[in-house]
Amino acid sequence: MRQIVLDTETTGIDPNDGHRIIEIGCVEVVERELTGRNYHVYINPEREVEAEAISVHGITNEFLADKPKFSEVADEFFEFIKGAELVIHNAAFDVGFMDAEFARLKPVRKTADHCGIVDSLAIARAKHPGQKNSLDALCKRYGVDNSNRELHGALLDAEILADVYLLMTGGQTALSLDADGGEAGGAGRIRRASSDRPALAVVRASEEEDSAHREFMDMMAKQAGETVWARLENGE
Repeated sequence: MRQIVLDTETTGIDPNDGHRIIEIGCVEVVERELTGRNYHVYINPEREVEAEAISVHGITNEFLADKPKFSEVADEFFEFIKGAELVIHNAAFDVGFMDAEFARLKPVRKTADHCGIVDSLAIARAKHPGQKNSLDALCKRYGVDNSNRELHGALLDAEILADVYLLMTGGQTALSLDADGGEAGGAGRIRRASSDRPALAVVRASEEEDSAHREFMDMMAKQAGETVWARLENGE
């Protein structure tokens, strides 16, 4: 399966008000492997970027002045995503902007006619109901390093979302080898073909935290009898 983890930055909130895409970032994943093949472009939106939007992504009108227009990159962008399953956080927003951009060109292309669409925000809400499911909140929940994310950026956010999505849907961050030195099975495994992102940190409980946990488990056992956790620790 070929998936493209995708994010965009825009001049404002609503494409129906004439707002445009100013940055596209895509990360390719094939059979749950980050291939290292990305697509990234800044775009001259042919209009002003709202001040509120600049405060979010930091992309100014001056910076975009000499960048290509969407019409100049539309074909290469379409060829990169065509036939893939797009993984997007709050997909309706980005797809709405993409469809608005494609609608200005001939032939008119509708994203859903050429790509599958997976909304990682909907997955997160189903897995973690009642909790915050922003990209930053998910990074904290799954231990993904987002320390470089001072401002939104399409490629950086797509790279981060790729890690979050693979972990959220059952992945691991390291290769596992069987006794013969080959890869062990497991559909949820994340494999990296080419990436300079550091391995995720493993955070272990301190002695004080471990002691407090055991005291709590002892109290639970006295009140409710033997707990499931105690049986697991005893190997049952």
